[in-house]
Amino acid sequence: MAQELKKATKPTWYDPLKSASLADQPVLKVYNSLTKEKVEFRSANGKTIKWYNCGPTVYDAAHLGHARNYMSQDIVRRILIDYFGYDVHFVMNITDIDDKVQSVGYPMQLETYLGEQIIIRARHNHLLDQLRATSTVLSEPLLTQANEAWRAYFASKLKAVALSKSDSPADIDAAWSELLNKEKGDEKWWSDAKAADEKFTMHIASLRKAKEGINRAVTAISSNQTSQADASALIDATSDVLAPYLDATLGSSLTDPSISRRLAAHWESAFYSDMSKLRILPADTITRVTEYVPEIVQFVQQIVRNGYAYATEDGSVYFDTRAFDGGKARSGVQGSEQEWSHFYAKLQPGKKGNKEALEEGEGALSSGASKRFPADFALWKASKPGEPAWPSPWGPGRPGWHIECSVMASEIFGDNMDIHSGGIDLCFPHHDNEIAQSEAYHDCRQWVNYFLHTGHLHIEGLKMSKSLKNFITVQDALELYSARQLRLAFLGQLWSSPMDFKQSTMLEVKARESSINNFFSVVKALVIESRSNNVASDQQHHYNEPEKELAALLTETQNAFRAALCDSFNTPDALDRLLELISRTNVYLQRGRSNINVNVVERVAGWVTKMLRMFGLGEGSVTSTTIGWGEVEMEGTNADVDRDAILMPYLKALSAFRDGVRQLAIQQASAKEILALCDKLRDEDLAPLGVALDDQEDGKALVKLVNPDVLLRARDEKAAAAAAKAAKKAAAVEAERAKKAARLEKGKIPPTEMFKPPNVEDGLYGSWDDKGIPVTDSEGKDISKAKSKKLAKEWEIQDKLHREWKEWLEAEKGE
Repeated sequence: MAQELKKATKPTWYDPLKSASLADQPVLKVYNSLTKEKVEFRSANGKTIKWYNCGPTVYDAAHLGHARNYMSQDIVRRILIDYFGYDVHFVMNITDIDDKVQSVGYPMQLETYLGEQIIIRARHNHLLDQLRATSTVLSEPLLTQANEAWRAYFASKLKAVALSKSDSPADIDAAWSELLNKEKGDEKWWSDAKAADEKFTMHIASLRKAKEGINRAVTAISSNQTSQADASALIDATSDVLAPYLDATLGSSLTDPSISRRLAAHWESAFYSDMSKLRILPADTITRVTEYVPEIVQFVQQIVRNGYAYATEDGSVYFDTRAFDGGKARSGVQGSEQEWSHFYAKLQPGKKGNKEALEEGEGALSSGASKRFPADFALWKASKPGEPAWPSPWGPGRPGWHIECSVMASEIFGDNMDIHSGGIDLCFPHHDNEIAQSEAYHDCRQWVNYFLHTGHLHIEGLKMSKSLKNFITVQDALELYSARQLRLAFLGQLWSSPMDFKQSTMLEVKARESSINNFFSVVKALVIESRSNNVASDQQHHYNEPEKELAALLTETQNAFRAALCDSFNTPDALDRLLELISRTNVYLQRGRSNINVNVVERVAGWVTKMLRMFGLGEGSVTSTTIGWGEVEMEGTNADVDRDAILMPYLKALSAFRDGVRQLAIQQASAKEILALCDKLRDEDLAPLGVALDDQEDGKALVKLVNPDVLLRARDEKAAAAAAKAAKKAAAVEAERAKKAARLEKGKIPPTEMFKPPNVEDGLYGSWDDKGIPVTDSEGKDISKAKSKKLAKEWEIQDKLHREWKEWLEAEKGE
């Protein structure tokens, strides 16, 4: 009798996490500048992150340093959103009023080449525009003004070279001539001058450009060419020397903030354009300093009321670092564990007394003479003549540099945020001062939870500088490399580490990109072919050990990839994991398409696609089945496709190939000629259409659709390499021919004539035998036996060389 089933009961369920080691599960850790180590990342608001980023000071074109900084932050932001699933509110400020020779949001090391500050540059541009507008003709007074500006610039910028005896026009002109002579004839002096002042060559370039413009203007006036266009040409050529000259006399009258704002608006727009070309996500919220001046005034007032700032007689307000550092917090409970004190310079406490860094942080137009302590910094600056001004309780003035971020971030996020980011050199004093004044205002213990600082960027081991001629704008970089290649380069470096931008690095990046391109094109071709064949099941599952190994490798890579990103966004390691997976999958593909499981390969390629796009490397829209980078959608595309226009180029290529085969068959051509026609179809006819044919082991080509530019570039590079090889071979043959010709040139003289004038000194010998060998000397005496023997040997050598020369000459004539 069969045993009855047991009475139904609820089965035991086993929690998989209890059987797994929690230590093996990676958690996200980030390098926090506040702790100087990697710490676990925890958002204070669940899955929502409040992130404030120091944006640019907009007064010049964005450069490669900006690209590295903002693209690195963009990569981290994308990882947090698209990989870890956070909701990020990303706020970035625009500094549109400033007097520092540096770019906020990127290391101060770049200060020497970034140009002039917003206030001064805006005045310069305004004054030059005014001069252009009023100079309706090219006149002698305008030419005189240009000459005076040129000499003033020379006197102020090149004092270090000490060539001019005085500032008189004659002495300065003489000094310029002497300087040009030294450029040509005194290399050591010129080298020493450049070493003494890194802007020396830049000043020389400005002076030379201006002098050439002045000389052209002199010629134009003498030829009665004095139109407004000629006047503008002079002003443009001498703008570098004219701007400071005009500013010295007229700049103090320009106090309208709109003057600075116009300049900032222009470069702000250019900055957004550059960031868009780099495919950097726009900020969720943009804040501009000039739009928050009333809030800045109120913020400063509260800090004064809290006892951490003081006003000075000139109408400035300074933060009192001594009152703040160690000051008891008002929100703490006295005598309990909750009692705490404020701390100044949390990021870099060792730099509290760094005079150079403190002065740099105060700006070029600030004296700081009225502050009580060297470490105190300006919250509000009394405006001087020529500087924009806003009303305040302390008189007309403008915001200090550090206060702007504190106010704007507080207006958006309140008394705490998760992430604050910027360039590494902003740690002190900018970010340390931001922290201090914000915690003084809010009376809070920790205004920022995680500080992320991107590392320095150098070019071939050197800091980027116009004087070193290695200054690269974003536009310059994009003419050399694609946005994807730049992003791949930055992904290959830790976001928080210094980076040396080298040509060798970019060659490696291009090789990596090419490897990924080829992988995607092969897999896409296999997937399209597999789907188009629509073959019924062959009753084999095609999921054997090789497929199991590849699937296991994918899982292993996914786990390692996650561990890398949890390790403070270690993109170099994560990218290496992807490339290794691609390499191993390529090995699997070498089994041949009849021996592979396309579904497994498609799954690998699909995940690789998703991760690369997560890094911001993709283009255009995607679907769940997209493989590869994707493509930018062309403007104006729609469903009304012109079928003939699309198909005709391919049909023409096929028809031309058919015609060629028929002609060769009629002519009974060789197999070599037919294969050459096949190569022509592949390399010349299909490549411009974006079709690549890869020969396979089974004799059937694998058809791939690839960007035509990529194919044409590869074809041209192959042809260029072949041409270079052929040229090298031809050059070697010609060199050997020339070498032989030079040797045989001696054989032109017949041996019968070699010992007779003019081939020897006249009168050296008296008589010769029938071979032309000397018998007697000039006095009629017989030649000694030893010398006769030597002369006979020389004759035999020449005889052989002469015969070789005649043979070579006949061969040359035949060719």
